[in-house]
Amino acid sequence: MTAAYAPNLSHFGVFCKDIDEMTHFYCGVFDLVVTDRGQGVTFPMTIVFLSGRPDQHHQLVLATGRAADAPSTVMQLSFKVQTLDHLREAKNRALRYGAKSLRSLNHGNALSIYFEDIEGNLVEVYLDTPWYVAQPHGDPLDLSMPDEAIWATTEQTCRSDPTFMPVSEWAARFGKAK
Repeated sequence: MTAAYAPNLSHFGVFCKDIDEMTHFYCGVFDLVVTDRGQGVTFPMTIVFLSGRPDQHHQLVLATGRAADAPSTVMQLSFKVQTLDHLREAKNRALRYGAKSLRSLNHGNALSIYFEDIEGNLVEVYLDTPWYVAQPHGDPLDLSMPDEAIWATTEQTCRSDPTFMPVSEWAARFGKAK
């Protein structure tokens, strides 16, 4: 039996101004490990491969070649966490390692923080909720509130949205549409 065609998005690459500083930032904030580093032949630049999982050689690839005055072209790099405490930990680490423009948003289907890394690339860290509401959706998120209050507020907000449904229902619809 042949498996169905189902490509899985697995990693992302970013051109850097200072590859060593960017490696330090991503290893410090996300506990990523350098799995390999070297000079590319097909891609003639220094390339650093980073991963946080032993079953995936690289999740993030950093490469030299971004001019000092070049703006970021990254819309966002997203990292998923499992708990609100993990989201708070990511926020604290990002600030400790020099992130800028930090903000928090409640998307209904996800609770997120956003910040710019040390070279101005937008980074999101999020965790899923069990609810779906149409996107884009963004309400303020106060991570200083107790977990129970955040979850109660999120559920109440989601249920008041006309597009609300449990994420399991949304997933079933997605599966039928695909």
